[in-house]
Amino acid sequence: MFLSEPVLGVPIVVIMVFGGFLLGITVGATPGLAGPMAMAISLPILISVFGFSNDALLPVLGFLIGIMKGATVGGAVPAILFNTPGTPDAYMTTLDGYPMAQKGEAKRALRIAHFSSASGDTFSDIVLVVCAPFLAILVERYLDLPEKTALLILSLAFIASVIGGSVGKGVISMGLGLLAAMIATGEDFYPRLTMGQSSLAEGIPIAAAVLGVLILGEVFKSLEDLHRTTQSNTMSQVASGKSSALSRNDLRRLLPYIGRSALIGTCIGALPGIGSTLAATLGYTTAKRHYANAKPDNAPDFGEGAPEGIAATEAANSSVSGANLIPVLSLGIPGNAAAVFLILAMDSIGGFNPGPSVFRLGGGIGDSVMNPEMVMVFGIFTAMFLANALNWTIGGIFMRLVGVMARIPKNRLLPIILLLTLTAIYVQETSMLAIWITIFFGLLGYVMRRVGMSPLPFVIAFILAGNLEATARQAFAATGADPFFLLKSPIAFIFIVLAIFVVAYNLRRPLS
Repeated sequence: MFLSEPVLGVPIVVIMVFGGFLLGITVGATPGLAGPMAMAISLPILISVFGFSNDALLPVLGFLIGIMKGATVGGAVPAILFNTPGTPDAYMTTLDGYPMAQKGEAKRALRIAHFSSASGDTFSDIVLVVCAPFLAILVERYLDLPEKTALLILSLAFIASVIGGSVGKGVISMGLGLLAAMIATGEDFYPRLTMGQSSLAEGIPIAAAVLGVLILGEVFKSLEDLHRTTQSNTMSQVASGKSSALSRNDLRRLLPYIGRSALIGTCIGALPGIGSTLAATLGYTTAKRHYANAKPDNAPDFGEGAPEGIAATEAANSSVSGANLIPVLSLGIPGNAAAVFLILAMDSIGGFNPGPSVFRLGGGIGDSVMNPEMVMVFGIFTAMFLANALNWTIGGIFMRLVGVMARIPKNRLLPIILLLTLTAIYVQETSMLAIWITIFFGLLGYVMRRVGMSPLPFVIAFILAGNLEATARQAFAATGADPFFLLKSPIAFIFIVLAIFVVAYNLRRPLS
C-alpha cells in the first residue's frame, strides 16, 4: 500500500507518531478535550485512509500512541497557566502549578511538569517492555481455557467494582455492555436478541457503541452543563519574570519525588480500570507526607506553589500510560479509555490479537519462523519509545506554545466534537444506521453519567464479551460439557473466589 511507504525517506510510522504526539499535546492543553476523544475521532478516519490491511496497523497504532503520550503532557498546560486542568488527572497539578504561575514562575512550572512527565512516562515504558512478556509467558504456561475464562471474569468484576460511585452501578454498566455485545453474535444458527429487526442481524458496530457511550455521552452532558451554568472565560495568563531553567540542585531535590510517584503510577497503571486520576492523587498525597518531614527552610507548603507537588503529580499520572498496556498486550484486557481505542484499532484492522500468544517465538515447536504478532508488539514498543524521544526533545517547547488552546470556549468546541465524531463514524461504516446507533448509545452514555454510572465498565465489557464467550464455549466443550468447569480447576476456582471477594469488599466502601 502506498501509504505505508516512506515519505521523503522518513518511515510513515515515525511521521504518524510525530503527528499524533503534537495533536495529543494540543488536545491535552484544551479543556473539554482529552486524549481518548482525539483517539476516538481519529481512529475511523485513519482506517478509512490506510485501509484494513496488516500494513496499516502499526501506522494507525503509532498515531494513537502519540496522542496518548502527548495528551498526558499537554494536560498540565492549562492547569498551570489558567488553573483549569486540561485532563481530570491534571487537577492535582493546579494546586501548586497555578500558585507558581501567579508568582511569575509559569515557565519554570511548565518545565518541571514536562521533565517529571517525561521521566515517569519513560520509566513506565521500560517496565512495560520488561514485564509484559514475562506475564504473558506465565499466563500461557499455567492457564488453560477454564483459567482464562475465570481470569476474564475476575478482570470484569475488578473493573466494575473499582470504577464509579458504587459497585452496583459498575456491575449494571458491565451487564449492559455484555448484553449489547450479545446481539446477533455467538455461534447460533440465528441472530440473538434482534427482536426480529434485520438491521441488527449483523450486530452492533463496535465503533458506534464505544464512541457513542464514551464521546457522545460526554458531549451531551457537557452541553447540558453549559446550558445550565454560565461559563466564565476570564482566565488570564500571568507573566513569567524569573529564570525558568532547572538547576542541578532543583533536579536533585525533585528526583526522589519523581521516582516515588513513577513507581506508584506504574503499579496502579498495571491494574485494569483504576486510571491515572487515582495515581495522581496518591502520588501527590504521598509526596505531601514526605515533604512535611523534609521541607527546606522558607520553602512554600504544598498547595502554595511547591515544585515538588507538580513533580509528584505529573510523574504519577504520566507513568500510568505505559503500564496500562501491560494487561492489554499480555492479557488482551484494556484498563482505561486510551487502551480501549488501541484495542479497537487492533480489532478493526486485524492481523494482531493482543494476548499471551503474541510473545511466542514461533508458530509451534521447532518452528524457526518469527511470530509476526511478536514483531508487531515490538513495533508498538518502538513507537512508544519514539514518542518518549519526541517528548524529551520537543515536548516541552510545544507544550509552552499551545497555552492559547485553553482559551477556546466549550460552547464552540463541543458542537465541533459532536460533528467530527458522527462524521468519523459515517466514514468508517458508510451507513446512516450506524449514525442512529451511535446517537442511541450517546444518549445511553448521557443517562449513565447523569445517574453517576461510569461508562467505562460498559465499554470494556462490550469489547471483552466476544472473547469471554468464545473462551467459555471452548472450555465447556474441552471439559466434556461439564457445567462446573470453572470450579474444577484450582486456579480458575481461586480467580472466581477473588472476583466474588473484590465485589463483596468494595460493597463495603462508602458511596463517593
